[in-house]
Amino acid sequence: MNVKTLVLLCLLLNLCVILGEREKKARGQRKRRLHPEGRQEAGFVNRNSARQSKPRRLHSPAKVPNINADESTITFLDSYIGVDETESSYNVVPGRQGHCKANGMIMYDKAVWSPKPCLTCLCSSGKVVCDEMNCPILKCARTIIRTGECCPICTSIEPNDPSETYYPVILSNQDLQIEQEEQLRREEQELDEEEELRRKDEEQKRKSEEKKRKDEERQRKLEEARHREEEKLRQMEEEELQKAEEQKHLHEENQQLEKETSSRAVEEDEEQDDDYEEGYDDEEEDDDDDGEGGDDDEEEDEDYADIFEFPLFPSILGLIPYHPDEESPTFSLPVGCDITDFTINCNNAKLTQIPPVSDLELKHLYLAGNSITTIPAEAFNGIPNLEWIDLSRNKILSTNVDQEAFKKLKKLKRLNMDGNLLLQIPPQLPRTLVELKINENLLQRLEEESFHGLSKIVNLELEGNKLSENNVQPLAFRPLTRLTYLRLGRNKFRILPQGLPPSIEELYLEHNEIEEISEISLNKTTNLNVIVLKNNKLDETRIAPMAWIKLENLESLDLSHNKIVHVPSFLPKGLLYLVLVHNQIERIPGFVFAHMEPGLEYLYLSFNKLTSGGIDPVSFFGTYNTMRELFLNHNMLKRVPFGIPDMKALHFLRLNDNLIRNVRLESICNANDQDDSNIRTLHLENNYINTRRIPPTAFSCIELYSSVVLKPQKVK
Repeated sequence: MNVKTLVLLCLLLNLCVILGEREKKARGQRKRRLHPEGRQEAGFVNRNSARQSKPRRLHSPAKVPNINADESTITFLDSYIGVDETESSYNVVPGRQGHCKANGMIMYDKAVWSPKPCLTCLCSSGKVVCDEMNCPILKCARTIIRTGECCPICTSIEPNDPSETYYPVILSNQDLQIEQEEQLRREEQELDEEEELRRKDEEQKRKSEEKKRKDEERQRKLEEARHREEEKLRQMEEEELQKAEEQKHLHEENQQLEKETSSRAVEEDEEQDDDYEEGYDDEEEDDDDDGEGGDDDEEEDEDYADIFEFPLFPSILGLIPYHPDEESPTFSLPVGCDITDFTINCNNAKLTQIPPVSDLELKHLYLAGNSITTIPAEAFNGIPNLEWIDLSRNKILSTNVDQEAFKKLKKLKRLNMDGNLLLQIPPQLPRTLVELKINENLLQRLEEESFHGLSKIVNLELEGNKLSENNVQPLAFRPLTRLTYLRLGRNKFRILPQGLPPSIEELYLEHNEIEEISEISLNKTTNLNVIVLKNNKLDETRIAPMAWIKLENLESLDLSHNKIVHVPSFLPKGLLYLVLVHNQIERIPGFVFAHMEPGLEYLYLSFNKLTSGGIDPVSFFGTYNTMRELFLNHNMLKRVPFGIPDMKALHFLRLNDNLIRNVRLESICNANDQDDSNIRTLHLENNYINTRRIPPTAFSCIELYSSVVLKPQKVK
C-alpha cells in the first residue's frame, strides 16, 4: 500500500468520526425539542394529569425545514409530497460534485437520513429531496405516539393543565396495555351507569303508568258512581212522573164520577117528585120498586166508598196539595262526594257551603275537612231524617249559624263540630241529641240556656277551648240529666267546675291549671268511675282530705304530671287504678292503701324521687292479695322494696333504672312458700347489680327465668 492511499484512508476515517459526533449532537437537539425541561421522560405517562386536560390535537401537518448554508433555520416549507416532488431549498455544497450539506453535516450522493420522525431525506446529485409520511386523520379527542412509530394513535389520557401545550407522549406496550384495561374498565362503568339510568327510567315510567292507571281506575269508579246516581235520579224522576200521571188520571176519573153522581142524584130527585105526584093507588108498587132499587143503591154506595178511600185520593180531601205539572226536586253531588244507601260522605271535598241535598232516607252526612263557614236555616230541609252530622274541621262562625238550622232535625242523635270557630254552643239544637262534640273551638262561655232541652245527651266533649270557672255558670250543666261522659281537657280551669250533673261517670280534666280540689267539688257526683287530672298543678296539700273519699264507685284515678310529693291519703275505697307517674313523690306512707276493698290492683309510680327510706315495711299493706302491676322504675331506690314477696297476685314488677346494688335472698321470693310466684315479667336492668353475686335461689319462685330482665347494668 502506498503513502497516498494511507493518507486518504486516514482522512476518510477522520471524516466519519466528525460526521458521527455531529449526528449524535443533532439527535440530542431533537431529543431536547421533543422533551423540553420540566416534562416527564419518554415512556412514562402521568395518567392523572392526562385525564384532566382538555382534548387537543397533538400534531400539526408535516412540514420540511428550510436550512441555510450556515445551518440557521428560517422557515418551514410544506413537504413536496402531492406537488410533483418539488425539490427542497437545501443549499448545494459548492466544489463537491454530488455531495449535500444538511444541519452542518456533509451528505454523500445517494445518502438517506431522517432529520425528524416521519421525514426521510435523500441526497441526489447535490440536491436534497425529502419525503414525509402522511399520518391518517384521527377523529378522537386525544392522541399519543407509541415507541418506534411516528404517527399518533387515539388515547383517553388527559394532561394536568388544560392551558399547557403538551408534546406527544411515547408509551411503551406495557403502559398501553394498562391504559387499554383502564379504558375498558371505564367503558364498563359507563355501560353500568347507562344501564342503571335506563333501569331508573323504566322504574319511573312504570310508577308513572301505575299512578296513571290508578287515577284512571279512580276516575272510572267516580264516573260509575256518578252514572249510578244519575240513573237512580232518572228512575226516581220517571217514577214521580208516572205517579203524577196516575194521580192526574185518577183526578180526572174522580171529577167524572162526581159529575155522574150529581146527575144521578138529580134524576133520582126528579123520579121521587114524580112518585109523590102519583096517587096512593100505586104506592105499593112504588114501595116494591123502591125496595129493589135500594139494594142497587147500597151496592153503588159501597163502590163509591171504595173509590173515595183516603189512601187513594188524599189530594181530593185536601190532605196533600196536588200539582200535576210540578217537577220532582233533583240534586247532584259535588265532585269528591260519595253516596251509599243511607250516607253521603263529602269529607275533604273542598266545599264552601253545605250542598243542597234532598233525600228522606239519608241518615248520615259527613262534611269534615272543608271550608264551610255558614249554616243557613234551610241547610237540612231536604234531609229531615238525619241521625248523624259531622261538620268538624271547617270554618264555621257562631254568628253564621242560623237559629233555625237544626230545629227541624227531629231524629238527630250525634253532632260533631270539632275544629271550628264557635264562640258559643249553637242555639236550638235537637232534643234528640245523644252526643255533642265541640272540641278545639273558641268557646268562652257556658250559659244556663246553653244546653236547654238537651236532657238526652250522654257524651259531651268541650276540650281545647277557653273555658274556666269564671265563664261557666254553675247551672250550665243542670239540663244534662243523663250526661255520663264529660271531657273538659285543655281549657283554663283552676278548680273543678261547679254544678256537674250527678249522672256523670267519667270526667276528663287533663291539661288545665287545676291547683285545688275542695270537699264540695265532687260531693254530688257519686257515680263517678273515672277521673283524669293529669298535667295540672296539684299537690297533696291542696287536695281536701274528704275530697273523694265518698266516691265509692271510683275505680280509676290519674294524677300523673302534677306536683305531688307524697302518695295522697284518704283515697277512694274502691279504687283499682292509681296513676302517679312524673310527680315528685318521695314517700309512700304506711297503711295508705289499707282501707281499700277489695284492694288496689294497678299502681304506677314511675319517674319520681322515691328512695328506699321512703317506703315503709307496711306501705303496701292492703294490696298483698290484689296488686297485679307495680311500676317503681326511674326512681332512686337502693334495694328491692319491702312487701314484694307477699304480693301473691303480682304479674308485672318494674324496678329498672334505680340505684339497686344487690338482690337479697328473700327480696323477691319467700323461702317458706311452696307455690310458684305469679310474676310474669320482672325488670331489674339499668341498676348497679353485680349479677354474679345474686343468690342462686333469689328468683326460684319465678316459673321462667327468661321473665327476669337483668341486662344491661350500670357501671360505677
